[in-house]
Amino acid sequence: MSTVADPLLLDRATELGRVLFTQDDDLLREARFRQQSGIRFAGVIYAHQLNVTVGECIEDLEIVAGASEPAEGINRVEYLPLK
Repeated sequence: MSTVADPLLLDRATELGRVLFTQDDDLLREARFRQQSGIRFAGVIYAHQLNVTVGECIEDLEIVAGASEPAEGINRVEYLPLK
């Protein structure tokens, strides 16, 4: 999906009711823009590439998936690592 524009990615995730995980700063900016503009989106979980390992991301994403429902992520941006 690297060739799809960030607004379209968020729109599609929202249509599907899916929270989007990313390490892309541009997608993070789009999510913040939507928060500030009141534009609904399904939610974003962001991890900076230099601040978390792949293993930590997987562990934290499992925790988030097990402890919440997708609807709880609406219009939210969460950051990894959780610790």
